[in-house]
Amino acid sequence: MQLQVLHHFQRSVLCNIRGFLHILWGFHHLLEKMGNVESSSHYQKHLSRFLPDEQADIDSVFVALSESGEAVGGKGGKPAKKGVTLTMLKAHVKEALPESMVVRLYNGMKSISPSEKSPGSNGQVGKEQFVIFMSAVFKGNAEEKKGIVMKMISNTDSTVKGSQIIEFAEDLVGSVVHVLSYRKMLKGWNLKNVQNSTTGTKALASQLVSELKSADGKRLEGGQALDAVCDESSIEDWVFRVPQVSAFLTVAVQQGLLILHSLPDQEQETFPLLPECQGVRGSRFVSLLNIPSVTYINSHLPSELQHKWRLLFASQVHGESFTQLCGHIVNQGPCVLVLKDTDGYVFGGFSSCSWVVKPQFQGNNGCFLFSVSPSLEVFTYTGYNDHYMYLNHGQQTMPNGLGMGGQHEYFGLWIDSNYGKGHSKAKPRCTTYNSPQLSAKENFTLDAMEVWAVGDLPESATGTGPKSILDADPEAQALLEMIGKGRKSDGLRDPADGDGGDN
Repeated sequence: MQLQVLHHFQRSVLCNIRGFLHILWGFHHLLEKMGNVESSSHYQKHLSRFLPDEQADIDSVFVALSESGEAVGGKGGKPAKKGVTLTMLKAHVKEALPESMVVRLYNGMKSISPSEKSPGSNGQVGKEQFVIFMSAVFKGNAEEKKGIVMKMISNTDSTVKGSQIIEFAEDLVGSVVHVLSYRKMLKGWNLKNVQNSTTGTKALASQLVSELKSADGKRLEGGQALDAVCDESSIEDWVFRVPQVSAFLTVAVQQGLLILHSLPDQEQETFPLLPECQGVRGSRFVSLLNIPSVTYINSHLPSELQHKWRLLFASQVHGESFTQLCGHIVNQGPCVLVLKDTDGYVFGGFSSCSWVVKPQFQGNNGCFLFSVSPSLEVFTYTGYNDHYMYLNHGQQTMPNGLGMGGQHEYFGLWIDSNYGKGHSKAKPRCTTYNSPQLSAKENFTLDAMEVWAVGDLPESATGTGPKSILDADPEAQALLEMIGKGRKSDGLRDPADGDGGDN
């Protein structure tokens, strides 16, 4: 009797254990399903950021990368089973990007944590990782990009040094110049008509990294920047505050992989890196600027002026003459002036309004000064005074020349009417723009100068209606204005077609 009771008790315990294990297995299976649903939901969230045409384009690029038609997502939009190796990515990109940037992009894709059964778990980049990477690059915020950028800087470390970030920034800027040239997307800028971009790449990279803060929240300055330690929060803050980082990464991915580059809704750039270059003819002209410095200066212009630059004056083409300078830049709308002194320093200013010959200051607080070499930096309005821009000639009682910022005889940037001489005075800073001395010497000798009109030509310069002889000769017009004899016939012209009245 006791033996039967014992056997019954044992069978009861075994049944309970089996039942308990069955419950545990069921619970584990439920958790696994929930995890897969969560992963699928995460993937779908990123996929849904793209329009149907964009999704199809991403699919086709992934198919091309993985070299298999089976790479397209399965039923219900589930991630595909195929993956992409670094070798496949290099084969797809070919010569469009430097190899170092291709490796960085691959590390960025690999930084996306794959779901348990994704191909990304076996050393390849899966469709899920690929889509989430593209979502972060094209649609994501700084928080989404920080981990990707971190792994692009260093694939092995949880923190990165300033020296590694500078290498990444140089690689990123150089890759953008390379891919735009490779894809023939320089918008009229010819690498033969600009300065070598290697120096400009280093200068722009240094400028971008100067905005970075270390893990302890301090700005990275001087030699200390190389050894400073940065974590993910530092990178997130950097990406958030320096829009060029995201813009350059987008261009490198978009043009390097030829993804989302030709769809109708991608035609308008949200961040136009390069303006269209106009007015450069022949090989005589070589700009004082390089491609990286053009992108940097252009990014500080008002958005409505960023699409086009038109060469107005170049001393190597039009001669070293203050009269020629005035004749080419007066009434031409906002302009970018670039100067080089005989010591090799390159600097200039942006005039937000048309230049007009008169003995008073002109312009508004949109003006700024900048340095290109030896460092790349922009200096904006301080609010101290309204001495934005000044152009005068032929006056005995007022200074004659072109100036920006500061005050008479003490400009942040000055070109004397006795062409070839100038000064940049700042002890310690220009009052109007907070700029330092821009030239190598306070009183400098001008080596070369060029002026670009930016944006569309203003109506006052297009001259609708019947033409005066002075319309075709802006130099003559400028000369009259210099001696105080502006055009008297401007108000006497017949109305142009479309200005009202019957034709």
